[in-house]
Amino acid sequence: MTKDFKYAVDADGVATITWDVPDKSMNVMSRDGFALFDSMVDDALADDAVKGIIVTSAKRDFAGGMDLNVLGKIRAEAGDNPAEGLFNFTMQGHRILRKLERAGMDAKTNKGGKPVAWASPGTAAGIGTEIGLACHRRFVADNPKAKIGLPEILVGIFPGAGGTTRLIRMLGLMAASPLLLEGKMLPPAKSKAAGVIDEVVPADELMSRAKEWVLNATDADIVKPWDAKGYKFPGGAPYHPAGYMMFVGASAMVHGKTQGVYPAAKAMLSAIYEGALVPFDTALKIEARWFTKVLMNPSSSAMIRSLFINKTALEKGAVRPDVEDQSVKKVGILGAGMMGAGIAYVSAMAGIEVVLMDREQAAADKGKAHVDGILQGGIKRKKTTPEKAAVVLDRVLATTDYADLKGCDLIVEAVFEDVGIKAEVTKLAEAHLGEDAIFATNTSTLPITELAKASRNAENFIGIHFFSPVDRMALVEIIKGEKTGDKAVAKSLDFVRQIRKTPIVVNDARFFYANRCIIPYINEGLTMVREGVIPSVIEGAAKQLGFPLGPLQLNDETSIDLGVKIAKATKAAMGDAYNDSADEVLFKLFDEGRLGRKSLSGFYNYDEKGKRTGLWEGLEANWPHADDQLDFTDVKHRLAMVQTLEAVRALEEGVLEDIREGDVGAILGWGFMPWSGGPFSWLDILGAAKAVEICDHLTETCGERFAAPALLREMADKGESFYGRFGPEASAAA
Repeated sequence: MTKDFKYAVDADGVATITWDVPDKSMNVMSRDGFALFDSMVDDALADDAVKGIIVTSAKRDFAGGMDLNVLGKIRAEAGDNPAEGLFNFTMQGHRILRKLERAGMDAKTNKGGKPVAWASPGTAAGIGTEIGLACHRRFVADNPKAKIGLPEILVGIFPGAGGTTRLIRMLGLMAASPLLLEGKMLPPAKSKAAGVIDEVVPADELMSRAKEWVLNATDADIVKPWDAKGYKFPGGAPYHPAGYMMFVGASAMVHGKTQGVYPAAKAMLSAIYEGALVPFDTALKIEARWFTKVLMNPSSSAMIRSLFINKTALEKGAVRPDVEDQSVKKVGILGAGMMGAGIAYVSAMAGIEVVLMDREQAAADKGKAHVDGILQGGIKRKKTTPEKAAVVLDRVLATTDYADLKGCDLIVEAVFEDVGIKAEVTKLAEAHLGEDAIFATNTSTLPITELAKASRNAENFIGIHFFSPVDRMALVEIIKGEKTGDKAVAKSLDFVRQIRKTPIVVNDARFFYANRCIIPYINEGLTMVREGVIPSVIEGAAKQLGFPLGPLQLNDETSIDLGVKIAKATKAAMGDAYNDSADEVLFKLFDEGRLGRKSLSGFYNYDEKGKRTGLWEGLEANWPHADDQLDFTDVKHRLAMVQTLEAVRALEEGVLEDIREGDVGAILGWGFMPWSGGPFSWLDILGAAKAVEICDHLTETCGERFAAPALLREMADKGESFYGRFGPEASAAA
């Protein structure tokens, strides 16, 4: 039997239910845990000596939410009728929290119930917050690191344990929208201002204040507004004139943001709308039905798997070699440009001592100033204090002296993308390092095995590819050269864990994994411009697929001169095998001096503040719109499939060793259709046979770049799926 909750009744008759999952730093709800919680609520309500209840946590936070693995197990156990199993499980959760909310009060008079206080010492997410919403008074400790919210929408579902129905009735659609439709997590003070919680109290007074309220609460204090006579929906229900306009606007907003490809947002809005028309208990059943519908959608299953289960597994070391702890104590960063300074910032924030080097002291100082700039932004947003920012900045030494690297156990080189320059700084740095120090290069395109030749020990040489801007991008791509050893891999993974980012590990190959997939996406957009496809249609197709940026806008953001440089280098390396279908467009813009956002001119026009004002008129002048436009579905398939096939080839060639890394890396690295769960999950949703059919059509109409890889065709013939053949469960059974 699980021991996730503890139950105690004090001399004053206050029962405390304390959440404390053994061997975990954060509470997560399991099926057994929820059943135990239910039994403790029953005990408290049945005991005449109990006057009221406090629900709290023994940990520094309240809860991180539901263990989403549970949902997959319930589906599997339900056999031929998974929807029924999921619906019944969801309704059981509603029953438990509704019982807590009603707390034994008489159904007709609303009297005789026992007060229930929620005392959260820190962060509460998902089911943690939903438990709080079911309680009668919500107390949260004044913890600056705490966040309260319902972030389920970010992993492809929505709050399904009553959070949607309760919050919308507490706040109204307008005020609840950021919390429900954007998954925003708010610090205690803002949560109170929003009406999500009732009191923010000093941490050492949390339990005493909750107990005081419980012992003094009246019958009227514990009746929820929706259970009282005369309740009116905040801001107006859908049949009210004001509410009607609000719901129409919300529907348009959701569709505009999701482009119809994220099922959870639309389903949640439906649950809100329909639930607002009926009594509370009926609304809970409606919420459960829509929640079940979302869980049955393959998109939601894929998002949960990639953005929760797989991401968590990778962050916890699913692909880490069995090597002793390699935590970084002191990191040296060679190159104090935007990338190097960003790496310095995340390292210093993690408590690591940083040596930030450049050739000129002014450049090194500028890099440290960039770190300070990010910290000052954090102060303005109240993410940190001036005192804490000063401590972080003090960890960064800006220097030109290689001798200052002494004692560094990890070097991250982030200098200009030139083999000769990188070789030079590698030798100069290693002259001051201990034998066990790991040397990492932040290159995005140059082969790790080639760069490792400049190192005294190729086993300790590795690639660590950050994405820009470093302080905001979650993914880090770790690249193994031919001779890279396990210790270097473990060191890199431990470093990424320290700076709280998500790692993927790949083998050395041209463009590694991320750029290998991103570049064809950009090039396909340029190729269609050359063919006369209307540019706005190309960009619109990308947005409707769920990509954050269309290929033309992405090219502007990364800079067109960088694209030209990569194209020239790739052509020199590949020779006749190089596909130059995009070069005409790319080089034309380069020749025109349109270098992207940084020059305020590229595929888009920009105002003086860098805001896009529309696509460049010269695109149509140089490449007139074709009379016969491509079918819109073909435009979407070309943009999606050109990069998906590269992911398959990367797996086929051994560049990728784990499809979980392929999916998580694609979503976090360049925003690959998050609703799909990543390229391998998308192919599983499509089915290999359908994917091959699309490939054959595109190969016939567009060329060999769309030819189905042998692996994909083989899987289509055998009726296999990627997760069925290569997923962790399949690997464990092998």
